[in-house]
Amino acid sequence: MKVDILASGSGGNCIALRSGESTILVDAGVAKTKIEKRLLEVGIRPDSIAAILVTHAHADHIKGVPLANKYKIPVFAGEGEWRSINCVDNELQRPFKSGTGINLTEFYIESFKTHHDAYDPVGYVISDYQGNKCSVCLDTGQVDPDMLTAMEYSTVYIIESNHEPAMVEASDYPPSVKARVLSHIGHLSNEQTAQALSQLVTGTREQIYLTHLSSKNNMPALARMTVMRALARKGFKADKHYRIEVV
Repeated sequence: MKVDILASGSGGNCIALRSGESTILVDAGVAKTKIEKRLLEVGIRPDSIAAILVTHAHADHIKGVPLANKYKIPVFAGEGEWRSINCVDNELQRPFKSGTGINLTEFYIESFKTHHDAYDPVGYVISDYQGNKCSVCLDTGQVDPDMLTAMEYSTVYIIESNHEPAMVEASDYPPSVKARVLSHIGHLSNEQTAQALSQLVTGTREQIYLTHLSSKNNMPALARMTVMRALARKGFKADKHYRIEVV
């Protein structure tokens, strides 16, 4: 399975996963023209996309979803999220209940509930038939035991490491925005992400991508070191037991 993170952060999120001859997108949160350009830059034809999986219907995750209409790509999203998605042709809409499996040519996909201020937000566990398993966990204020169970034994973890709480508190955000970010339906802090990964990583050279970092309330080196410290307490070293990349 090949991972290309085409966009990450509050400006938009889009992840391409390839296996065999098939490609899927998780979220399409930048303009469709940018997605087309970035797909071509990594060697993917936009008309070869088999599906778009939406985590939730906030603008930074669905801005470019009209790409589906142009290339006749089915769009999967939790049933409740379709209350906020009105830019996809009816015949391409694929609502599902969280936990329901999705079979595609090269992939088997399961979803799990996340904790965010959206109607029906989910994360995804995407497996291919070569034994790869990729967990995608974006935009959640907490990681609960059911989420950990869904994601365990993955070979790839794509997870948000959004903020450092002290930086949020010291920011010029209005109090209501600070409260939202730090809430149980907001975003993961570096420490929350590190704690989750310390329960998931087994030291079998898993690939970790830290994504959706706040441009104002985080630093890539801080996110990386927080995770590395947590995994070091388990005796794991970067590049030996796991690989880590901050996007």
